[in-house]
Amino acid sequence: MKVLMIGAGNMGLTYAEGMAKSPYLNRRNLMIFDVSSQKTEALSAIPHFDAYDSLEDCLPKADVVFIAVKPYHSEDLFKTMKEQVNQDQVFVSLMAGITIETIQEGLGVKKVVRTMPNLPAKVGKGVTSFTEAKEVSRIELLMIRNLLDTTGEAIHVENENFINASTGISGSGPAYVFYFMQSMLEAALKMGFSENDSKVLVSQTFEGAVALFNDSDLSPNSWMDRVASKGGTTRAALDSMEDNNIKELIKEAAYAAFNRATELGK
Repeated sequence: MKVLMIGAGNMGLTYAEGMAKSPYLNRRNLMIFDVSSQKTEALSAIPHFDAYDSLEDCLPKADVVFIAVKPYHSEDLFKTMKEQVNQDQVFVSLMAGITIETIQEGLGVKKVVRTMPNLPAKVGKGVTSFTEAKEVSRIELLMIRNLLDTTGEAIHVENENFINASTGISGSGPAYVFYFMQSMLEAALKMGFSENDSKVLVSQTFEGAVALFNDSDLSPNSWMDRVASKGGTTRAALDSMEDNNIKELIKEAAYAAFNRATELGK
């Protein structure tokens, strides 16, 4: 199987690294294309990559083509690609908001898989939701799932509406966590902790809480009840959040991302 990644930005390079180091390429190098000659020169020095600065030299060879460019570059890219693709190839989009139909029409192809990646894929902890056009076979879909799993975990969803919805949860979600972490860091600093101690306090708290959640069947509400005793310090903090409607504001933020992803698709 020959795999091509178009775009070597943060997300494209992250998924390219994960796939290139996996056994699914049958010892073949992963092909990677970027418009930046400086970037392709640097990528050429990496043993598991074959780097290209010309689509003509790599696109016709690929069985699976991942597209990881900014959505506003997609229209021009599709025009460049269209004369070089064939109907046997499977195209996997890592672009936010670009629909399967748009990709099919732009490239003149049928086999398209749309995904929503997220940033923790950089450390092998990503979650990628994906859905496919009806022309993609079960075998091809399993192949794509295996490739996506190389950066964490892939979740198959029923249709593109769930891709937009997962944008609001997993796609944009890491930023919500960082927002909360930044708020706690600032509170720790204000209380007099050093920058290093603040970072340790906050990062270990998040990591520990996630580990507790993953290692049990308890819901977040159940864990909150275990931590917060009546009249105690944790209850005072949770009551403050409830009084300030934090839970609803977080939900609204997730829906704002979901709605924006839907708008981009139009």
